[in-house]
Amino acid sequence: MKIIDRYILKSYLIRLISVFTICMFIFIIQTFWLFIDELAGKGLDILIIFKFLIYYSPKLIPLVLPLSVLLASLMTFGTLSENYEFAAMKSTGISLQRALYGLVIFHIFLGIGTFYFSNHVIPYGELKSYNLRRNLAKLEPTLAIREGIFNEIGEINIKVKRKYGDNDRFLEDVIIHEYSPNQKNNIVIKAERGEMKNEPTDPNLKLMLYNGNRYEDIEPKNVRERERVPFAKVAFETYEMNIDLSKFNQVDLEEENYKSTYRMQKIDQLQVSIDTLQLSYKKEQDVFSENFGKKSSVTKLINESQVVKETDSIPSDIFQFIVTDEYWKKSQITDKSITLLRVAMRGLNSKRSQFFAFQKLINLHKIELYKKYTLLFVSLLLFLIGASLGAIIRKGGIGLPLVLSVLIFLTYHYIGLFSTNAAEDNSISPFIASWLSTIILTPFAIIFTKRASSDRGLMSLSNLYYPVIDKLKRYPFFKKRFKSS
Repeated sequence: MKIIDRYILKSYLIRLISVFTICMFIFIIQTFWLFIDELAGKGLDILIIFKFLIYYSPKLIPLVLPLSVLLASLMTFGTLSENYEFAAMKSTGISLQRALYGLVIFHIFLGIGTFYFSNHVIPYGELKSYNLRRNLAKLEPTLAIREGIFNEIGEINIKVKRKYGDNDRFLEDVIIHEYSPNQKNNIVIKAERGEMKNEPTDPNLKLMLYNGNRYEDIEPKNVRERERVPFAKVAFETYEMNIDLSKFNQVDLEEENYKSTYRMQKIDQLQVSIDTLQLSYKKEQDVFSENFGKKSSVTKLINESQVVKETDSIPSDIFQFIVTDEYWKKSQITDKSITLLRVAMRGLNSKRSQFFAFQKLINLHKIELYKKYTLLFVSLLLFLIGASLGAIIRKGGIGLPLVLSVLIFLTYHYIGLFSTNAAEDNSISPFIASWLSTIILTPFAIIFTKRASSDRGLMSLSNLYYPVIDKLKRYPFFKKRFKSS
């Protein structure tokens, strides 16, 4: 490695490490505020919070690293151009491509390292952070009751409109779903207000409810009685519930019950999951199509009809299938057919929602797989854009380079975000969605690099108005004026 390569690499790495550290710190603080409701008020040790942030931080690398590369390259090459160091290099025969040579090799290795990181470290961090987050949700549930949403506490699911009073122990507009021994939500309790009473030495939480009703669905053993859907309703002025909290004080924060989400899987695991899901999806579609055809009276009638067999088309007059001259029979059959069609449409809509969720799950697996490969090229692509723009604008520091890098990064990020959202509902291919932002920015990287290499500005206005002037000179009216000027 020559002295000039070491000098440029050293200048760039100093800025890259500094920018990466600052950006990473900002994103971690933003993550802490994002999960503040889940971490605060539970008496957690600082080490537990620090461990959660460490486990969560690998997910931030695909965001922080591209932004750091873009900003560091803009600052480095902008400073070199601003101090006329590039002019000195060119006077000795060193072109911009030669100056970029060492850093291009560095970013190729950086892309390979990022790919390895995304395939091994990020899934492990997702596994640890997700399970730790689920375990923290079980810790001290009395402080985890949040307003406006359902909170699962032991064998109940509670929702309150408002908390007030000392330590927020008074509740307003309480709704409780209580799980029965068969793990079904058969009991619902509604109360106008409630009060939580808990002694420090008492392992139970006493919940007092006032002015409400208790509803319970009853499942009789007789099959015919089940069709009546009986339920019991009891009104109360005061209702006392005791919730056992002893097991919540023995939560194992290292327990890992969730290991199979798509963000926790490596490339080989994602490929197996995608193949398995696609086979299951195809099988479900075939089974549903076959069963729906067997249940449909119209399909059966069409298949058995001699009219369709002879003409290979459905008659325009559907009443040709009804062999009768009595109008009331036709009307009765028509009403029954409409009812059957409505039932079939409800079944189709319900199954369509299930198929949509199934296809979305497959697309999420594919997007996660393709994103691991895009990280191979992101660092090199944004480095070329940042380095060429820095050489063109000839400004270092954190002023204009910071603004440009943020705008370019947001463009790159939101293109990827919008395309990913479109791919989830199958509007576009997951493969195209994962590579779209890279495909769009690649021509800009090539154009900016060529313009910087030839000492041309970011935009040449002469290329815009000189052709227009040449055309105007051909007309007699403008020809005289150009000559006089």
